[in-house]
Amino acid sequence: MNVKRRKPAGVLVVATLLLWVIGSQAGNAAIQGITGPTFNLSADAGYIATPDGGSTLIWGFADQGGGTPMQYPGPTLIVNVGDTVTINLTNNLNVPVSMVFPGQGGVSATGGAAGLLTSEASPAGGTVQYSFTATQAGTYMYHSGTNPQVQMDMGLVGALIVRPATAKQAYDHPDTAFDHEYLFFLTEMDVALHDAIDQGRPQDVDNTSYHPTLWFINGRNGPDTMSQPNLPWMPHQPYNALARIHPGEKLLLRVIGGGRDTHPFHTHGNDFEMIARDGRLLESAPGAGPDLQRGDYTVQTVPGATYDALWQWTGRELGWDIYGTPAEGGLAHTCNGVDTASAGFDPVTHEYCPDHGKPLPVVLPETQDLTFGGFYSGSPFLGALADLPPGEGGLNLYGGMFFMWHSHNAVEQVNNDIFPGGMTTMLIVEPPGIPIP
Repeated sequence: MNVKRRKPAGVLVVATLLLWVIGSQAGNAAIQGITGPTFNLSADAGYIATPDGGSTLIWGFADQGGGTPMQYPGPTLIVNVGDTVTINLTNNLNVPVSMVFPGQGGVSATGGAAGLLTSEASPAGGTVQYSFTATQAGTYMYHSGTNPQVQMDMGLVGALIVRPATAKQAYDHPDTAFDHEYLFFLTEMDVALHDAIDQGRPQDVDNTSYHPTLWFINGRNGPDTMSQPNLPWMPHQPYNALARIHPGEKLLLRVIGGGRDTHPFHTHGNDFEMIARDGRLLESAPGAGPDLQRGDYTVQTVPGATYDALWQWTGRELGWDIYGTPAEGGLAHTCNGVDTASAGFDPVTHEYCPDHGKPLPVVLPETQDLTFGGFYSGSPFLGALADLPPGEGGLNLYGGMFFMWHSHNAVEQVNNDIFPGGMTTMLIVEPPGIPIP
């Protein structure tokens, strides 16, 4: 590669902090889930960790085949176009439970008792089997079809991903190709509803006074959204939500409105291109590809809807060299093999070559005049590390650029009114050569 990495002059890395550096070390860039086409799920009760150090009762789906506990949201079900999908549901709760699959046609149910929307698994061990053919690639959700105004908030929701025949594409068209994909399953929670169920007072649940106080991405509140997946102290919340990408790569966002409120999910750093909604490509005619795609910076995520969008960061026309110059403490590097500004992008570093060698257009304050955040590497340049005061930083091992991705409803960025939290996570642009699993 063309970038020569400079060793940090001094970076304090505390071993315990590594648990928070996402996936800067061990995060999973592939969407976590279980593959079909046959799934053996159960509906169970358990408690999730809340940001105040307490816990809240939830109902969730568990992967019986994997021997894992129930989780919030339910396991992400991953299948291929053309699969005959079968879900065997066992209900271990004390109320009837069912499953519905919006966007899927021809769903059949075998066993169970007749419910309002579909067959229901009876309490305390009842079973039902659902089956359908996955005919359309895309991002979908599934949820309980029984008393959904209560059971969805209690946690009986999850994501369903149908993949096309071609790998690394969201749909059967090359214009939907991506390098990395991430799921953002957005939900909210009225803890009073959960407390009423936990205390055996279901008659006290009043949906006319619904008042959520916790907001989640993939079943976690910030900053837990940025920690590693599958943490032992969060057994029912295995999915994290920290996205990572290299300059020039394409990231596929799969966004799902899994609750009852609208959540405006905002991507700092660049706009995205919305290519599909509700599992249908935004195209003018079959085979045209996403020619009706639109650029935006906020996904207005409405309840029950799903969205697919492509996001890319290049640093184009920032007006300064994203890798810096050696005189500024940046990395020694070339662009398209030369040390002077040129046209186009470097094929390895994806630097915008017309900006090569341009200095940062501001004078940085002296170290003693700066306030340091945990994600600051000591340098404003991609891939560069510099001195930090003792005890500062430590969460940016590779000199990446961090962008906050979050709900644009300010109240949804808190945990019980404490900021930061809620629907808050980060996107990291990592320098070339840094592995993203």
